[in-house]
Amino acid sequence: MLALGERAKAAATVLAQAPGAVRDEALLSAADLLEEATDSVLAANRDDVANAQAAGTSDTLVDRLRLDHGRIGAMAAGLRNVAALADPVGERVDGWVRPNGLIVERVRVPLGVVAIIYESRPNVTSDAFGLCLKSANAAFLRGSSAALQSNIAIAEALREGVVKAGLPADALLLVTDTRHSAATEFMRLRSCIDCLIPRGGPALISSVLANATVPYVIDGDGNCHVYVDAAADLDMAADIVANAKLSRPSVCNAAESLLVHRSVAETFLPRIVGDLCDVELVGDSASQAISRRIGAASPDDFSTEFLALKMSVAVVDDLDAAITHINRHGTGHSEAIVTGDLAAAQSFTRRVDAAAVLVNASTRFVDGEEFGFGAEIGISTQKLHARGPMGLTQLTTTKFVVTGQGHTRG
Repeated sequence: MLALGERAKAAATVLAQAPGAVRDEALLSAADLLEEATDSVLAANRDDVANAQAAGTSDTLVDRLRLDHGRIGAMAAGLRNVAALADPVGERVDGWVRPNGLIVERVRVPLGVVAIIYESRPNVTSDAFGLCLKSANAAFLRGSSAALQSNIAIAEALREGVVKAGLPADALLLVTDTRHSAATEFMRLRSCIDCLIPRGGPALISSVLANATVPYVIDGDGNCHVYVDAAADLDMAADIVANAKLSRPSVCNAAESLLVHRSVAETFLPRIVGDLCDVELVGDSASQAISRRIGAASPDDFSTEFLALKMSVAVVDDLDAAITHINRHGTGHSEAIVTGDLAAAQSFTRRVDAAAVLVNASTRFVDGEEFGFGAEIGISTQKLHARGPMGLTQLTTTKFVVTGQGHTRG
């Protein structure tokens, strides 16, 4: 593992000096070669899918694992889209001149070696590689055993594209040792890894928190809330809640909890219960008294990211109670308020502790592409060094460049 890390470090040094045009050429070559390798990638993927099904893996996880011509085409298109984005490396963030004439500037530079540990989705191999290369970082990847053959086939095509553009193949390094002990060793390569990003469920995140000694950014749980305020347009609220819960229930920016102001609960809850007819609703005693379709919530339900057609419901007395509930049970991901009261909206956005707060909009908009980043590598729920959707800018750090004319300090 150390030898792989040292290779990634060496590649990162080369990439940091590579012109943006060369990195873009490598991305475009990689996209072409990935499409050319479609048959071999699909053959490898069929083996992974067959093994997963034989092991009794759930249909949901098998679907995440499965590739087809459309998904591979989308991966290639993603690489081309990333190539078309503005290059963050070398950007002058700010600068000033000191009274003594000394010029101080801050410019963007790559992080170096970005390590990503992820679960079943083989498309992450391509997506992560693309964002890392565009930002001049080496991508050091460790996928799951379930997708190993798919990941190997994808990585081979991508590495060939990098070499074709004259850059080191080790711009992408894939760890093929899928033992748990190897994962722990991977998380502790402090001499090689500059930033670790885990992409997976609670077990993976817990493992990183317990074992990692390298700097990391947590792509965390999304126990997201929608709060329907007393001043809400209830038609708008119904549309937002339905979209936030139903458009894609298995993703981290889907709404998991609904809070409704007591003054509108008698009107709003029966309506939204009908709109969420396929959703298992569990709630507090006040919500249950309004609708028989709402079952009793367990003590843990209000703090749970369901990632399924299930939602917790609570009736709150006022805005303060809603904010208190969210800050107690939320995971710091995305929280929304529906209201026509400007003061309530401003109070909510100021006081709710989350990476993203939304006013009169679905939580499903918290996404790098929807924010205009072009792509993302995850959504950070921590506060250092990145928070919220992580695009190319979040895969860089800054360096001070100081220019003088023989300046010395007395």
